[in-house]
Amino acid sequence: MSSELTLLAQQGRAWPFEQARALIARVLKVRLKDQAEQKQAQELITAGKADEALKTFEALNRPVIFETGYGPSGLPHIGTFGEVARTTMVRQAFTALTGGYWASRLISFSDDMDGLRKVPEGIPNPDILREDLYKPLTVVRDPFGTHDSFGAHNNARLRAFLDSFGFDYEFKSATDAYKSGEFDATLLRALERFDEIQKIMLPTLGPDRRATYSPFLPISPVTGHVLQVPTLERNVSKGTIVFEENGEKFEVPVTGGHVKMQWKPDWAMRWAALGVDYEMAGKDLIDSVKVSSQVCKVLGGTPPEGFNYELFLDEQGQKISKSKGNGLTMEDWLRYGAPESLAYYMFQSPKSAKKLYFDVIPRATDEFFQQLDAFPKQEEAKQIENPVWFVLRGETGTKSPPVTFGLMLNLVSAANASDKETLWGFLRAYIPGATPETEPVLDRLAGYALNYFEDFVKPSKTFRLPDAKEKAALIDLRDRLAALDPETRDAEAIQNIVFEVGKAHEFEPLRAWFQALYEVLLGQSQGPRFGSFVAIFGIERTLDLLDQGIKGELAV
Repeated sequence: MSSELTLLAQQGRAWPFEQARALIARVLKVRLKDQAEQKQAQELITAGKADEALKTFEALNRPVIFETGYGPSGLPHIGTFGEVARTTMVRQAFTALTGGYWASRLISFSDDMDGLRKVPEGIPNPDILREDLYKPLTVVRDPFGTHDSFGAHNNARLRAFLDSFGFDYEFKSATDAYKSGEFDATLLRALERFDEIQKIMLPTLGPDRRATYSPFLPISPVTGHVLQVPTLERNVSKGTIVFEENGEKFEVPVTGGHVKMQWKPDWAMRWAALGVDYEMAGKDLIDSVKVSSQVCKVLGGTPPEGFNYELFLDEQGQKISKSKGNGLTMEDWLRYGAPESLAYYMFQSPKSAKKLYFDVIPRATDEFFQQLDAFPKQEEAKQIENPVWFVLRGETGTKSPPVTFGLMLNLVSAANASDKETLWGFLRAYIPGATPETEPVLDRLAGYALNYFEDFVKPSKTFRLPDAKEKAALIDLRDRLAALDPETRDAEAIQNIVFEVGKAHEFEPLRAWFQALYEVLLGQSQGPRFGSFVAIFGIERTLDLLDQGIKGELAV
């Protein structure tokens, strides 16, 4: 990483840089107890000399730990991916700020030892899950029949997507961490400081829950259920708790996977045990972060740096939920849009609530490629503010397609295309020498457009008849296009003709003319630049389309 980039990053205004600077300040404060040392290390890093800071202060040489959490009680959704993507963006900013000298790790943690509390909607073989309710997710049988457990199935779905996107992360399973002994020391400390944890937790609970609450959830030796029962006795010297199930008392160690912790103490325990330095969370977890931070301090840890992002909403403006299945799955987005467009959507305004539904995909796709077009023309100081720098993690060799997604959708519609080869027949005429091999991004875009059109555009298309004014304008446009050379591919010249026709027929505002074109000829209220569409679709085919629109044949 160049020293110039490191210095430019110190002035970076994009939100990941702001987060990374706050993270560095936090780590320096935690690892260097002397304020003078903190100041010296910060000055060195700001001057682009992180390597010197690490050599000077041995306490800084341990990697900085980023963490993201996943609850595999339902299938992975885009909100889960968004947390990993955004955290990766902060990690990238951290790397730039420290010149690549300060090592970091990203742990993707799955709370797969949690008990299954209800059957998610839309799952095959739900009876299997009903029979296994309240057991740890890594014990619940897989209703899909592909893995050893429901938790393992959902973990695999998450990892497969993260791997396909090229994230650099370490997957960690709660079940493995509890059973391997990785959490044992922190669990024993929690047992020792049981009363202090209770003082934090009990005021946050209702009267009924407060009466039976324990931060420890034992795994029943009889049923295998994760039990929400009171802790009757504690034996700190033995490292055990006593609880009652169906009138019988049991004593189990808090170590070795015999218990798991309630989720807020569990979150705190993870932070302390793993030394987590950074973890972000949704706005709905602000209070939970505060409570878990208090418990983390009781356990001898320091709460991580992080920020609260706004929630994603479904088509009705409701919070998306894994259990409800009311949001997009990762597979959904990848059927209709490029992975880069999804990461771009995650980058944009993380503190603003945004709809996460199918109709955001085309715009996100085109906006990303617009940013990609601008990237090579920008100075480096501007490039590191461009979303592309974060989405592609500095590897900006990807080339944007010469045709927008919106335009491709309209091409599919007008050509009634059902396969890529039909589309490529038009694209080759517009882009001489282009093939799927020379334009792989364009080829992918064609596939996304075909899928999106078939599933969303085609079922909702509604053509209408032109009124008298619109019909006259359409005839005029037809005549002017007919006067052109049939091989004309000059999109700008064609667009100017379309503008001239709209002005000549006194459409006010002028966008009403374009709306009429889209509604009469394409069966939708909006579309891409019409000149670009004609240039690709071809003059002769456009004339045929205009004839059909003028005669009212499309609205039949």
